[in-house]
Amino acid sequence: MTPARDGAKEDEETFSIAELAREFDITTRAIRFYEDEGLLTPRRRGQMRIYAPRDRTRLKLILRGKRLGFSLLEIAEMVTMYDATPGESGQLELFLKRIAERRATLEQQREDIKVTLAELEAAEGAAKKRLKELRGGR
Repeated sequence: MTPARDGAKEDEETFSIAELAREFDITTRAIRFYEDEGLLTPRRRGQMRIYAPRDRTRLKLILRGKRLGFSLLEIAEMVTMYDATPGESGQLELFLKRIAERRATLEQQREDIKVTLAELEAAEGAAKKRLKELRGGR
């Protein structure tokens, strides 16, 4: 954490790209990608990026969204809602809606996998039985 400078509140801590990359165990390239996508908006001092606590929080939310399987578009929609009306409550309502949708998708995938595994087991059993017949019962 770096002391704030260049127009930031004096008591506001800031972060370098290297500090955020280390803290979240991601590459600086990934952080720059999120910046290019408009999800992070660090200040600049020459070539150096200076990230505020808001950027750190947004990065944390982005990475959580990725772990939960949300698309970058869905993550962007949820993250940017915090700054728009109705603010955090709207963001949380959207988050809950997206969680329900994601859960339903995963539950369907689980059922699909269950059916596929049963079909594979049946096909394997039939193939083994036929192979045994072809080998003369051995």
